[in-house]
Formats: sequence, structure tokens, C-alpha cells
Amino acid sequence: MHELDPGPHIATIIDEFEAINAARETAIAHSRHAIRASANAIRAAHRGDFDAAQEGAAKASAILREILDHTAAHAGIASAGYVQDAMKEVAEAHLSIAILADATLPSPAELEVSASAWLNGLAEAASELRRDALDALRRNDVRRAEALLQHMDSIYSALVTVDFPDAITGGIRRTTDQLRAVLERTRGDVTFALRQDRLERMLARTESSLGAEDPR
Repeated sequence: MHELDPGPHIATIIDEFEAINAARETAIAHSRHAIRASANAIRAAHRGDFDAAQEGAAKASAILREILDHTAAHAGIASAGYVQDAMKEVAEAHLSIAILADATLPSPAELEVSASAWLNGLAEAASELRRDALDALRRNDVRRAEALLQHMDSIYSALVTVDFPDAITGGIRRTTDQLRAVLERTRGDVTFALRQDRLERMLARTESSLGAEDPR
């Protein structure tokens, strides 16, 4: 019998594993940076500071490109949860900016994200519109709140048409269900504000009419 020597093969495998592990560690670290930059961009968009929002979103996209470059040779890492989470957050940042700025929604290809990340990012961006709607109501800007509610409703109506297994969509059905709950709460708040607004207008007209009829 000849002598078995798995050593050379194992050495090759170790080298391969080291390369994969290095790419993984880089992807994890960069994913955190991309998520942080995306969160900052989203906060800026909610403040109405679209210059800062665009700058943050561009930074997040640049970091995402670095992740994709580092993982190009390792499909398993590119499809890992932490990379998909970074994609989703980057998508949410760009989509939030587009919605709040009344701009055209960028496509998954334009953002260099997967279809599932784009869908989940869109659902979360729509849910975040509740914050803006409530801010508008606090400013007594009922029309703005109503417009944001319509955006939420349109996005929800589109997302419910995506009926595929979670393994393909990244769990969009669950995210859409969460959006529906947020949408219904927001609809209730906006509807109440609209009724209140109509009542106040009617009272104002009545008071004005009574004042005009006052013989004094």
C-alpha cells in the first residue's frame, strides 16, 4: 500500500478557507458601515435635509460596492444575511429619499441590490412614512399627511401582488404584513385629522356667517 498524504490537499483547502474568511470578515465590517451610513441618510431625509441624505446614501452605496467586489469570488458570502441586510438598508435609504422628495424610484439594478433587498427596503421605507405623516399632522398639514398615506397605500397595494416563497423574496410577505399594520394605524390618524379639519372649517364658516348677520 502506498503512503496516504492528505497534507497538500488540506493545505490548499486551508488557503481557500483563509481567503473566504478574510472576505467574510471584510463583508461583515463593511456591512455595518453601510447600514450606519444608510440610517444617517434616512434620518436626514426625514428632516428634509436632502443634500445630506443624498450624500449619506451615496456613501452607503459606495461601501456596498466594496462589499460586492470583495465577495465576487465567494457566492456564499455575497448571499449571506449580513450582506443582504446591508443591501436592504441601502435600498431603503435611496427609496426613502425618492419618496419624500417626490422623485422617481430607483430600480434594483440602479442601486446594485438584489430584488428581494429592494422589495424589503421599499416596504420598510413605506412604514417609515408614518413618522413623516404624524409630523405633518402635528404641523396641522393634513394634506401632506394624506399624500404620504396615499404613498403608503400605493406601495402596500403593489407589494401584496408579490406572492412567492420566502426563500425567493427574503420574507417580503412578513414585511408587507407589518406595513399593513402601520398603514392602518396611520389611516386612522389621518382620517381623524381630516374629520377634525372639516369640522373646524365648518365651524369657522358658521361663525363667519353668524357674524355677517349680526345687526350690530
